[in-house]
Amino acid sequence: MESRGVPPGPYRATKLWNEVTTSFRAGMPLRKHRQHFKKYGNCFTAGEAVDWLYDLLRNNSNFGPEVTRQQTIQLLRKFLKNHVIEDIKGRWGSENVDDNNQLFRFPATSPLKTLPRRHLELRKNNVENFSKDKDSIFKLRNLSRRTPKRHGLHLSQENGEKIKHEIINEDQENAIDNRELSQEDVEEVWRYVILIYLQTILGVPSLEEVINPKQVIPQYIMYNMANTSKHGVVILQNKSDDLPHWVLSAMKCLANWPRSNDMNNPTYAGFERDVFRTIADYFLDLPEPLLTFEYYELFVNILGLLQPHLERVAIDALQLCCLLLPPPNRRKLQLLMRMISRMSQNVDMPKLHDAMGMRSLMIHTFSRRVLCCAEEVDLDELLAGRLVSFLMDHHQEILQVPSYLQIAVEKHLDYLKKGHIENPGDGLFAPLPTYSYCKQISAQEFDEQKVSTSQAAIAELLENIIKNRSLPLKEKRKKLKQFQKEYPLIYQKRFPTMESEAALFGDKPTIKQPMLILRKPKFRSLRY
Repeated sequence: MESRGVPPGPYRATKLWNEVTTSFRAGMPLRKHRQHFKKYGNCFTAGEAVDWLYDLLRNNSNFGPEVTRQQTIQLLRKFLKNHVIEDIKGRWGSENVDDNNQLFRFPATSPLKTLPRRHLELRKNNVENFSKDKDSIFKLRNLSRRTPKRHGLHLSQENGEKIKHEIINEDQENAIDNRELSQEDVEEVWRYVILIYLQTILGVPSLEEVINPKQVIPQYIMYNMANTSKHGVVILQNKSDDLPHWVLSAMKCLANWPRSNDMNNPTYAGFERDVFRTIADYFLDLPEPLLTFEYYELFVNILGLLQPHLERVAIDALQLCCLLLPPPNRRKLQLLMRMISRMSQNVDMPKLHDAMGMRSLMIHTFSRRVLCCAEEVDLDELLAGRLVSFLMDHHQEILQVPSYLQIAVEKHLDYLKKGHIENPGDGLFAPLPTYSYCKQISAQEFDEQKVSTSQAAIAELLENIIKNRSLPLKEKRKKLKQFQKEYPLIYQKRFPTMESEAALFGDKPTIKQPMLILRKPKFRSLRY
Protein backbone atom coordinates (compact mmCIF):
# COMPACT_ATOMS: atom_id res chain seq x y z
CA MET A 1 0.00 0.00 0.00
CA GLU A 2 1.42 3.37 -1.01
CA SER A 3 1.57 6.57 0.99
CA ARG A 4 -1.28 8.96 0.31
CA GLY A 5 1.10 11.80 1.17
CA VAL A 6 1.16 14.11 4.17
CA PRO A 7 1.48 17.75 3.10
CA PRO A 8 4.15 20.00 4.66
CA GLY A 9 3.15 21.66 7.88
CA PRO A 10 3.45 21.51 11.65
CA TYR A 11 3.35 18.25 13.62
CA ARG A 12 4.10 16.22 10.53
CA ALA A 13 5.36 13.26 12.58
CA THR A 14 1.97 13.04 14.33
CA LYS A 15 0.17 13.23 10.99
CA LEU A 16 2.37 10.42 9.64
CA TRP A 17 1.56 8.31 12.70
CA ASN A 18 -2.16 8.77 12.06
CA GLU A 19 -1.69 7.91 8.38
CA VAL A 20 0.22 4.68 9.13
CA THR A 21 -2.22 3.53 11.82
CA THR A 22 -5.20 4.26 9.56
CA SER A 23 -3.63 2.36 6.64
CA PHE A 24 -2.75 -0.57 8.90
CA ARG A 25 -6.25 -0.77 10.34
CA ALA A 26 -7.88 -0.52 6.91
CA GLY A 27 -5.60 -2.89 5.02
CA MET A 28 -4.43 -5.60 7.43
CA PRO A 29 -6.15 -8.91 6.45
CA LEU A 30 -8.26 -10.48 9.19
CA ARG A 31 -9.26 -14.16 9.38
CA LYS A 32 -10.09 -17.01 11.72
CA HIS A 33 -7.34 -18.53 13.84
CA ARG A 34 -7.22 -21.46 16.25
CA GLN A 35 -5.33 -21.26 19.51
CA HIS A 36 -5.45 -23.67 22.44
CA PHE A 37 -8.28 -25.65 20.83
CA LYS A 38 -10.39 -22.50 20.48
CA LYS A 39 -11.30 -20.51 17.36
CA TYR A 40 -11.04 -16.71 17.15
CA GLY A 41 -12.45 -14.62 14.30
CA ASN A 42 -11.33 -11.32 12.78
CA CYS A 43 -7.78 -11.46 14.13
CA PHE A 44 -4.19 -11.88 12.97
CA THR A 45 -0.91 -13.24 14.27
CA ALA A 46 2.01 -11.01 15.21
CA GLY A 47 4.05 -12.55 12.39
CA GLU A 48 1.33 -11.74 9.84
CA ALA A 49 1.15 -8.15 11.13
CA VAL A 50 4.93 -7.76 10.86
CA ASP A 51 4.88 -9.08 7.27
CA TRP A 52 2.12 -6.70 6.20
CA LEU A 53 3.43 -3.65 8.08
CA TYR A 54 6.99 -4.27 6.86
CA ASP A 55 5.81 -4.18 3.26
CA LEU A 56 3.75 -1.01 3.94
CA LEU A 57 6.68 0.89 5.45
CA ARG A 58 9.18 -0.10 2.77
CA ASN A 59 6.85 1.12 0.03
CA ASN A 60 6.06 4.38 1.84
CA SER A 61 8.26 7.23 0.59
CA ASN A 62 8.42 8.73 4.09
CA PHE A 63 10.30 5.69 5.43
CA GLY A 64 11.90 3.99 2.41
CA PRO A 65 13.17 0.52 1.52
CA GLU A 66 15.84 0.44 4.22
CA VAL A 67 13.33 -0.11 7.01
CA THR A 68 14.36 -3.28 8.85
CA ARG A 69 12.13 -6.04 10.14
CA GLN A 70 13.28 -5.28 13.69
CA GLN A 71 12.14 -1.65 13.32
CA THR A 72 8.78 -2.94 12.13
CA ILE A 73 8.48 -5.08 15.27
CA GLN A 74 9.33 -2.02 17.38
CA LEU A 75 6.56 -0.06 15.68
CA LEU A 76 4.09 -2.90 16.29
CA ARG A 77 5.02 -2.79 19.97
CA LYS A 78 4.18 0.91 20.01
CA PHE A 79 0.85 0.07 18.36
CA LEU A 80 0.08 -2.23 21.30
CA LYS A 81 1.22 0.38 23.82
CA ASN A 82 -1.02 3.06 22.25
CA HIS A 83 -4.03 0.72 21.85
CA VAL A 84 -3.92 0.67 18.06
CA ILE A 85 -4.09 -3.11 18.54
CA GLU A 86 -4.84 -5.39 21.48
CA ASP A 87 -4.26 -9.05 22.19
CA ILE A 88 -7.04 -11.57 21.74
CA LYS A 89 -8.09 -11.12 25.38
CA GLY A 90 -8.35 -7.34 25.06
CA ARG A 91 -5.09 -6.49 26.84
CA TRP A 92 -2.90 -3.56 25.74
CA GLY A 93 -0.54 -0.93 27.18
CA SER A 94 2.61 -3.06 27.23
CA GLU A 95 5.12 -3.69 24.44
CA ASN A 96 4.95 -7.48 24.62
CA VAL A 97 5.04 -8.26 20.88
CA ASP A 98 7.40 -10.56 19.01
CA ASP A 99 7.56 -12.01 15.52
CA ASN A 100 5.51 -15.10 16.40
CA ASN A 101 2.01 -16.63 16.30
CA GLN A 102 0.55 -14.61 19.17
CA LEU A 103 -2.97 -13.45 18.22
CA PHE A 104 -4.03 -9.79 18.08
CA ARG A 105 -7.06 -7.85 16.94
CA PHE A 106 -8.17 -4.27 16.42
CA PRO A 107 -10.14 -2.54 19.19
CA ALA A 108 -13.59 -1.17 18.43
CA THR A 109 -12.14 2.29 17.83
CA SER A 110 -8.58 3.06 16.83
CA PRO A 111 -7.41 6.22 18.62
CA LEU A 112 -5.78 8.80 16.37
CA LYS A 113 -3.37 11.21 17.97
CA THR A 114 -4.72 14.75 18.27
CA LEU A 115 -2.70 17.63 16.88
CA PRO A 116 -1.69 20.01 19.69
CA ARG A 117 -2.85 23.58 19.40
CA ARG A 118 -0.23 26.25 19.45
CA HIS A 119 -0.41 28.82 22.21
CA LEU A 120 -2.19 31.96 21.10
CA GLU A 121 0.68 34.19 22.20
CA LEU A 122 3.18 32.16 20.14
CA ARG A 123 0.98 32.41 17.06
CA LYS A 124 0.53 36.12 17.67
CA ASN A 125 4.29 36.61 17.91
CA ASN A 126 4.83 34.66 14.69
CA VAL A 127 2.26 36.80 12.88
CA GLU A 128 3.99 39.92 14.13
CA ASN A 129 7.29 38.61 12.80
CA PHE A 130 5.71 38.26 9.38
CA SER A 131 3.89 41.59 9.44
CA LYS A 132 4.30 44.21 6.76
CA ASP A 133 5.02 47.03 9.17
CA LYS A 134 7.34 49.47 7.39
CA ASP A 135 9.19 50.23 10.61
CA SER A 136 10.27 46.59 10.96
CA ILE A 137 13.62 45.65 9.45
CA PHE A 138 12.74 42.00 8.91
CA LYS A 139 9.84 41.56 6.47
CA LEU A 140 9.49 38.05 5.06
CA ARG A 141 6.92 38.36 2.27
CA ASN A 142 5.57 35.39 0.37
CA LEU A 143 5.70 37.29 -2.91
CA SER A 144 7.18 40.68 -3.66
CA ARG A 145 7.24 42.90 -6.72
CA ARG A 146 10.52 41.39 -7.85
CA THR A 147 9.95 37.86 -6.65
CA PRO A 148 8.38 35.76 -9.46
CA LYS A 149 5.45 33.50 -8.65
CA ARG A 150 6.34 29.83 -8.60
CA HIS A 151 3.89 27.06 -9.40
CA GLY A 152 5.08 23.54 -8.77
CA LEU A 153 8.61 24.89 -8.04
CA HIS A 154 9.11 25.94 -11.65
CA LEU A 155 10.84 29.13 -12.75
CA SER A 156 11.49 29.47 -16.45
CA GLN A 157 14.71 30.92 -17.83
CA GLU A 158 12.61 33.51 -19.67
CA ASN A 159 11.25 34.87 -16.39
CA GLY A 160 14.76 35.00 -14.93
CA GLU A 161 16.00 37.02 -17.89
CA LYS A 162 13.01 39.38 -17.60
CA ILE A 163 13.87 40.05 -13.95
CA LYS A 164 17.49 40.65 -14.90
CA HIS A 165 16.53 43.24 -17.53
CA GLU A 166 14.21 44.98 -15.08
CA ILE A 167 17.01 45.29 -12.56
CA ILE A 168 19.45 46.64 -15.16
CA ASN A 169 16.92 49.25 -16.29
CA GLU A 170 16.31 50.32 -12.72
CA ASP A 171 20.07 50.61 -12.19
CA GLN A 172 20.31 53.07 -15.05
CA GLU A 173 17.29 55.09 -13.93
CA ASN A 174 17.88 55.18 -10.18
CA ALA A 175 21.65 55.43 -9.80
CA ILE A 176 22.34 57.29 -6.55
CA ASP A 177 25.10 57.52 -4.01
CA ASN A 178 25.84 54.46 -1.88
CA ARG A 179 24.75 54.48 1.74
CA GLU A 180 26.37 52.79 4.70
CA LEU A 181 24.95 49.50 5.92
CA SER A 182 25.04 48.44 9.54
CA GLN A 183 26.01 44.97 10.67
CA GLU A 184 22.37 44.48 11.62
CA ASP A 185 21.33 45.24 8.03
CA VAL A 186 23.77 42.66 6.69
CA GLU A 187 22.57 40.00 9.11
CA GLU A 188 18.90 40.63 8.31
CA VAL A 189 19.63 40.30 4.60
CA TRP A 190 21.18 36.89 5.22
CA ARG A 191 18.16 35.86 7.29
CA TYR A 192 15.68 37.11 4.71
CA VAL A 193 17.42 35.61 1.67
CA ILE A 194 17.87 32.10 3.10
CA LEU A 195 14.28 31.97 4.37
CA ILE A 196 12.76 33.14 1.10
CA TYR A 197 14.86 30.61 -0.83
CA LEU A 198 13.88 27.85 1.58
CA GLN A 199 10.20 28.76 1.40
CA THR A 200 10.33 28.74 -2.39
CA ILE A 201 12.19 25.42 -2.64
CA LEU A 202 9.75 23.72 -0.27
CA GLY A 203 6.82 25.21 -2.17
CA VAL A 204 4.90 26.24 0.95
CA PRO A 205 2.88 29.47 1.33
CA SER A 206 4.61 30.24 4.63
CA LEU A 207 7.40 28.88 6.85
CA GLU A 208 5.62 30.14 9.93
CA GLU A 209 4.34 26.70 10.94
CA VAL A 210 7.66 24.83 10.64
CA ILE A 211 10.22 27.38 11.83
CA ASN A 212 10.17 30.56 13.86
CA PRO A 213 12.25 33.27 12.13
CA LYS A 214 13.80 34.09 15.50
CA GLN A 215 15.40 30.63 15.42
CA VAL A 216 17.40 31.61 12.33
CA ILE A 217 20.69 33.10 13.55
CA PRO A 218 22.44 34.95 10.71
CA GLN A 219 25.83 34.75 12.43
CA TYR A 220 25.72 30.95 12.16
CA ILE A 221 24.93 31.10 8.43
CA MET A 222 27.67 33.64 7.75
CA TYR A 223 30.23 31.63 9.74
CA ASN A 224 29.31 28.33 8.07
CA MET A 225 29.62 29.98 4.63
CA ALA A 226 32.98 31.68 5.25
CA ASN A 227 35.01 29.40 7.51
CA THR A 228 35.60 26.12 5.71
CA SER A 229 38.55 23.93 4.81
CA LYS A 230 39.45 22.98 1.25
CA HIS A 231 37.14 19.97 1.70
CA GLY A 232 34.23 22.19 2.75
CA VAL A 233 34.32 21.20 6.45
CA VAL A 234 33.67 23.98 8.96
CA ILE A 235 36.79 25.20 10.81
CA LEU A 236 36.12 26.25 14.41
CA GLN A 237 38.00 29.17 15.92
CA ASN A 238 37.17 28.01 19.44
CA LYS A 239 38.75 24.58 19.71
CA SER A 240 36.87 23.82 22.93
CA ASP A 241 33.71 23.41 20.79
CA ASP A 242 35.39 20.86 18.55
CA LEU A 243 35.37 17.08 18.83
CA PRO A 244 37.88 15.77 21.39
CA HIS A 245 41.20 14.75 19.90
CA TRP A 246 40.70 11.08 20.76
CA VAL A 247 37.32 11.03 19.00
CA LEU A 248 38.79 12.68 15.89
CA SER A 249 41.61 10.12 15.86
CA ALA A 250 39.17 7.24 16.21
CA MET A 251 36.94 8.58 13.41
CA LYS A 252 39.94 9.09 11.14
CA CYS A 253 41.09 5.54 11.88
CA LEU A 254 37.79 3.95 10.77
CA ALA A 255 37.13 6.38 7.90
CA ASN A 256 40.49 5.55 6.30
CA TRP A 257 40.67 1.86 7.26
CA PRO A 258 43.02 0.02 6.71
CA ARG A 259 45.41 2.76 5.47
CA SER A 260 45.31 4.71 8.72
CA ASN A 261 46.06 1.60 10.76
CA ASP A 262 49.87 1.69 10.65
CA MET A 263 52.11 -0.60 12.63
CA ASN A 264 52.43 1.95 15.47
CA ASN A 265 48.78 1.53 16.44
CA PRO A 266 47.95 -1.38 18.75
CA THR A 267 45.76 -3.95 17.05
CA TYR A 268 44.08 -7.04 18.41
CA ALA A 269 41.03 -9.16 17.71
CA GLY A 270 38.02 -6.89 18.00
CA PHE A 271 40.09 -3.68 17.84
CA GLU A 272 37.79 -2.13 15.23
CA ARG A 273 34.68 -2.85 17.31
CA ASP A 274 36.19 -1.12 20.34
CA VAL A 275 37.12 1.94 18.29
CA PHE A 276 33.61 2.11 16.82
CA ARG A 277 32.04 1.72 20.28
CA THR A 278 34.17 4.63 21.53
CA ILE A 279 32.87 6.89 18.75
CA ALA A 280 29.27 5.74 19.22
CA ASP A 281 29.40 6.37 22.98
CA TYR A 282 30.57 9.94 22.43
CA PHE A 283 27.73 10.80 20.05
CA LEU A 284 25.13 8.98 22.16
CA ASP A 285 26.12 11.10 25.17
CA LEU A 286 25.58 14.44 23.39
CA PRO A 287 22.86 16.55 25.10
CA GLU A 288 20.85 17.04 21.90
CA PRO A 289 20.84 15.73 18.30
CA LEU A 290 23.15 17.33 15.73
CA LEU A 291 20.20 18.88 13.87
CA THR A 292 19.00 20.34 17.21
CA PHE A 293 15.58 20.00 18.80
CA GLU A 294 14.33 23.37 17.52
CA TYR A 295 14.77 22.40 13.85
CA TYR A 296 13.00 19.04 14.21
CA GLU A 297 9.79 20.14 12.47
CA LEU A 298 11.76 21.71 9.62
CA PHE A 299 13.74 18.57 8.81
CA VAL A 300 10.73 16.26 9.23
CA ASN A 301 8.87 18.33 6.64
CA ILE A 302 11.72 17.90 4.18
CA LEU A 303 11.41 14.11 4.55
CA GLY A 304 8.19 14.31 2.42
CA LEU A 305 10.51 15.60 -0.59
CA LEU A 306 12.63 12.51 -0.40
CA GLN A 307 11.15 10.86 -3.48
CA PRO A 308 12.90 9.98 -6.75
CA HIS A 309 11.29 12.78 -8.76
CA LEU A 310 11.97 15.34 -6.00
CA GLU A 311 15.53 14.35 -5.14
CA ARG A 312 17.01 17.62 -6.41
CA VAL A 313 14.54 19.63 -4.34
CA ALA A 314 15.38 17.63 -1.21
CA ILE A 315 19.13 18.15 -1.69
CA ASP A 316 18.74 21.93 -2.11
CA ALA A 317 16.39 22.22 0.88
CA LEU A 318 18.71 20.19 3.13
CA GLN A 319 21.68 22.22 1.92
CA LEU A 320 20.04 25.42 3.17
CA CYS A 321 18.71 23.90 6.40
CA CYS A 322 22.13 22.57 7.39
CA LEU A 323 23.52 26.11 7.09
CA LEU A 324 21.21 27.13 9.95
CA LEU A 325 23.01 24.81 12.38
CA PRO A 326 25.47 26.09 14.99
CA PRO A 327 28.97 25.71 13.49
CA PRO A 328 30.07 23.00 16.00
CA ASN A 329 26.98 20.93 15.11
CA ARG A 330 27.56 21.36 11.38
CA ARG A 331 31.19 20.30 11.72
CA LYS A 332 30.27 17.20 13.75
CA LEU A 333 27.58 16.31 11.18
CA GLN A 334 30.04 16.70 8.29
CA LEU A 335 32.69 14.49 9.91
CA LEU A 336 30.15 11.88 11.03
CA MET A 337 28.52 11.59 7.61
CA ARG A 338 31.90 11.31 5.92
CA MET A 339 32.98 8.54 8.30
CA ILE A 340 29.84 6.38 8.15
CA SER A 341 29.54 6.80 4.38
CA ARG A 342 33.11 5.60 3.86
CA MET A 343 32.70 2.74 6.32
CA SER A 344 29.51 1.50 4.67
CA GLN A 345 31.27 1.39 1.28
CA ASN A 346 34.54 -0.12 2.51
CA VAL A 347 34.71 -3.79 1.54
CA ASP A 348 37.89 -4.23 3.61
CA MET A 349 36.25 -3.10 6.84
CA PRO A 350 35.90 -6.02 9.29
CA LYS A 351 32.38 -6.89 10.41
CA LEU A 352 31.35 -4.80 13.40
CA HIS A 353 28.09 -6.60 14.25
CA ASP A 354 27.16 -10.26 14.12
CA ALA A 355 23.65 -9.76 12.77
CA MET A 356 23.64 -6.35 11.03
CA GLY A 357 25.29 -5.23 7.82
CA MET A 358 27.59 -2.20 7.92
CA ARG A 359 25.11 0.32 6.45
CA SER A 360 22.23 -0.84 8.66
CA LEU A 361 24.51 -0.65 11.71
CA MET A 362 25.51 2.94 10.89
CA ILE A 363 21.89 4.04 10.47
CA HIS A 364 20.71 2.16 13.57
CA THR A 365 23.52 3.58 15.76
CA PHE A 366 23.55 7.25 14.76
CA SER A 367 20.10 8.07 13.34
CA ARG A 368 18.57 9.38 16.57
CA ARG A 369 21.76 11.31 17.35
CA VAL A 370 21.20 13.19 14.10
CA LEU A 371 17.42 13.78 14.27
CA CYS A 372 15.25 13.48 17.37
CA CYS A 373 12.32 15.31 18.93
CA ALA A 374 12.58 16.85 22.41
CA GLU A 375 9.41 14.97 23.32
CA GLU A 376 9.02 11.27 22.55
CA VAL A 377 7.60 10.66 19.07
CA ASP A 378 6.69 7.09 18.13
CA LEU A 379 8.01 7.38 14.56
CA ASP A 380 11.29 9.06 15.52
CA GLU A 381 13.48 6.07 14.75
CA LEU A 382 11.96 5.45 11.31
CA LEU A 383 12.00 9.12 10.29
CA ALA A 384 15.56 9.63 11.51
CA GLY A 385 16.72 6.48 9.72
CA ARG A 386 15.20 7.70 6.46
CA LEU A 387 16.95 11.07 6.74
CA VAL A 388 20.35 9.63 7.70
CA SER A 389 20.17 7.18 4.81
CA PHE A 390 19.62 10.08 2.40
CA LEU A 391 22.38 12.15 4.02
CA MET A 392 24.83 9.26 3.67
CA ASP A 393 24.17 9.05 -0.07
CA HIS A 394 24.28 12.82 -0.74
CA HIS A 395 26.33 14.29 2.12
CA GLN A 396 29.03 15.79 -0.11
CA GLU A 397 26.51 17.88 -2.02
CA ILE A 398 24.20 18.67 0.89
CA LEU A 399 26.99 19.84 3.20
CA GLN A 400 28.82 22.02 0.69
CA VAL A 401 28.47 25.81 0.57
CA PRO A 402 25.89 26.94 -2.04
CA SER A 403 27.50 29.63 -4.18
CA TYR A 404 24.15 30.98 -5.42
CA LEU A 405 23.23 32.02 -1.88
CA GLN A 406 26.36 34.16 -1.53
CA ILE A 407 25.64 35.81 -4.91
CA ALA A 408 22.02 36.52 -3.94
CA VAL A 409 23.05 38.15 -0.66
CA GLU A 410 25.75 40.29 -2.30
CA LYS A 411 23.30 41.47 -4.95
CA HIS A 412 20.68 42.25 -2.32
CA LEU A 413 23.19 44.21 -0.24
CA ASP A 414 24.28 46.12 -3.31
CA TYR A 415 20.73 47.24 -4.05
CA LEU A 416 20.19 48.13 -0.42
CA LYS A 417 23.33 50.28 -0.56
CA LYS A 418 22.19 52.06 -3.72
CA GLY A 419 18.79 52.77 -2.24
CA HIS A 420 16.77 50.70 -4.71
CA ILE A 421 15.23 49.01 -1.68
CA GLU A 422 14.63 50.59 1.71
CA ASN A 423 14.77 47.55 3.97
CA PRO A 424 16.64 44.21 3.95
CA GLY A 425 13.35 42.35 3.54
CA ASP A 426 12.16 44.17 0.42
CA GLY A 427 12.25 42.01 -2.71
CA LEU A 428 14.73 39.41 -3.95
CA PHE A 429 16.96 40.31 -6.87
CA ALA A 430 18.71 37.04 -7.71
CA PRO A 431 16.83 34.42 -9.75
CA LEU A 432 15.57 31.52 -7.65
CA PRO A 433 16.74 27.92 -8.30
CA THR A 434 15.15 26.38 -11.37
CA TYR A 435 13.50 22.94 -11.26
CA SER A 436 12.37 21.58 -14.60
CA TYR A 437 10.10 18.56 -14.56
CA CYS A 438 8.51 16.41 -17.20
CA LYS A 439 4.85 16.63 -18.08
CA GLN A 440 2.74 16.94 -14.96
CA ILE A 441 0.56 13.93 -14.17
CA SER A 442 -2.21 13.33 -11.69
CA ALA A 443 -1.59 11.84 -8.25
CA GLN A 444 -3.37 8.63 -9.29
CA GLU A 445 -1.19 8.27 -12.39
CA PHE A 446 1.92 8.86 -10.29
CA ASP A 447 0.87 6.21 -7.76
CA GLU A 448 0.19 3.73 -10.58
CA GLN A 449 3.57 4.44 -12.17
CA LYS A 450 5.31 4.12 -8.82
CA VAL A 451 3.70 0.75 -8.18
CA SER A 452 4.52 -0.55 -11.67
CA THR A 453 8.11 0.70 -11.41
CA SER A 454 8.70 -0.91 -8.02
CA GLN A 455 7.09 -4.17 -9.17
CA ALA A 456 9.27 -4.19 -12.28
CA ALA A 457 12.36 -3.76 -10.11
CA ILE A 458 11.26 -6.60 -7.83
CA ALA A 459 10.51 -8.83 -10.82
CA GLU A 460 13.99 -8.08 -12.14
CA LEU A 461 15.42 -9.13 -8.78
CA LEU A 462 13.57 -12.44 -9.08
CA GLU A 463 15.03 -13.01 -12.55
CA ASN A 464 18.52 -12.31 -11.22
CA ILE A 465 18.07 -14.98 -8.57
CA ILE A 466 16.76 -17.44 -11.16
CA LYS A 467 19.59 -16.83 -13.64
CA ASN A 468 22.40 -16.75 -11.10
CA ARG A 469 24.40 -19.88 -11.99
CA SER A 470 27.01 -19.35 -9.27
CA LEU A 471 24.34 -19.69 -6.59
CA PRO A 472 24.20 -23.18 -5.07
CA LEU A 473 20.93 -25.00 -5.68
CA LYS A 474 20.10 -25.20 -1.99
CA GLU A 475 20.72 -21.47 -1.51
CA LYS A 476 18.67 -20.65 -4.60
CA ARG A 477 15.70 -22.65 -3.26
CA LYS A 478 16.00 -20.82 0.05
CA LYS A 479 16.07 -17.37 -1.58
CA LEU A 480 13.13 -18.21 -3.84
CA LYS A 481 11.13 -19.46 -0.88
CA GLN A 482 11.87 -16.21 0.97
CA PHE A 483 10.93 -14.20 -2.13
CA GLN A 484 7.66 -16.11 -2.43
CA LYS A 485 6.83 -15.22 1.16
CA GLU A 486 7.61 -11.50 0.69
CA TYR A 487 6.07 -11.03 -2.79
CA PRO A 488 3.57 -13.85 -3.43
CA LEU A 489 1.77 -12.15 -6.35
CA ILE A 490 4.95 -11.47 -8.33
CA TYR A 491 6.18 -14.99 -7.63
CA GLN A 492 2.89 -16.51 -8.76
CA LYS A 493 2.99 -14.48 -11.95
CA ARG A 494 6.45 -15.85 -12.74
CA PHE A 495 5.57 -19.43 -11.75
CA PRO A 496 1.85 -19.86 -12.40
CA THR A 497 1.97 -23.66 -12.02
CA MET A 498 3.93 -26.18 -10.00
CA GLU A 499 5.29 -27.63 -13.25
CA SER A 500 6.88 -24.29 -14.24
CA GLU A 501 8.55 -24.07 -10.84
CA ALA A 502 9.75 -27.67 -11.03
CA ALA A 503 11.19 -27.06 -14.50
CA LEU A 504 13.58 -24.47 -13.03
CA PHE A 505 15.32 -27.10 -10.93
CA GLY A 506 15.01 -29.88 -13.47
CA ASP A 507 12.65 -31.82 -11.25
CA LYS A 508 10.78 -34.31 -13.35
CA PRO A 509 7.74 -35.88 -11.77
CA THR A 510 8.38 -39.59 -11.48
CA ILE A 511 5.59 -42.13 -11.72
CA LYS A 512 6.22 -44.84 -9.20
CA GLN A 513 5.59 -48.41 -10.34
CA PRO A 514 3.27 -50.42 -8.15
CA MET A 515 5.16 -52.68 -5.77
CA LEU A 516 3.06 -55.79 -6.60
CA ILE A 517 1.62 -56.47 -10.01
CA LEU A 518 -1.26 -58.88 -10.06
CA ARG A 519 -2.40 -60.34 -13.31
CA LYS A 520 -6.09 -60.60 -13.79
CA PRO A 521 -7.10 -64.28 -14.04
CA LYS A 522 -8.66 -65.34 -17.25
CA PHE A 523 -12.00 -66.99 -16.72
CA ARG A 524 -12.72 -69.71 -19.20
CA SER A 525 -16.12 -70.94 -19.98
CA LEU A 526 -17.10 -74.32 -18.60
CA ARG A 527 -18.64 -75.15 -21.88
CA TYR A 528 -16.68 -77.01 -24.42
